[in-house]
Amino acid sequence: MYQEIILDHYRNPHGRGLRDPFEAEVHHVNPTCGDEVTLRVHLDGDRLADVSYEGMGCSISQASVSAMRDLVVGRTVPEALETGEHFMTLMQSRGDPSVAEKLEDELEDAVAFAGVSKYPARIKCALMSWMALKDASARALSVTDPTTPTGGHQ
Repeated sequence: MYQEIILDHYRNPHGRGLRDPFEAEVHHVNPTCGDEVTLRVHLDGDRLADVSYEGMGCSISQASVSAMRDLVVGRTVPEALETGEHFMTLMQSRGDPSVAEKLEDELEDAVAFAGVSKYPARIKCALMSWMALKDASARALSVTDPTTPTGGHQ
């Protein structure tokens, strides 16, 4: 079942395509395998109004960004980052089914990546989009904060 969820997100990516408006855009590369993602975030206050992306790479990296987008759009940045921490916990679980079971409600389709945690070389593939989200969110928040000296698109 989990493999089907990953393949479905890979074949039918949710939210793919870079969209305007956006407060921050980042480009992340996994140097180990060459996976890439360009990710944009658009905020409404501190809420992620949209996350759009383009990428290339393995099915794990591309499915992960699709599943991540579904989880975080509509949430506040702190809520989205907390979900990212839960995904990190899943990636550190080494396939422990009790961890996946505990996080299933929070991670929804992203819990399908539990099996990836058994393969250290593939964990970076699954985490790349989450690291890009963390980076882009921080940049977007600094753009929307009038007390921050750096404004404009990053």
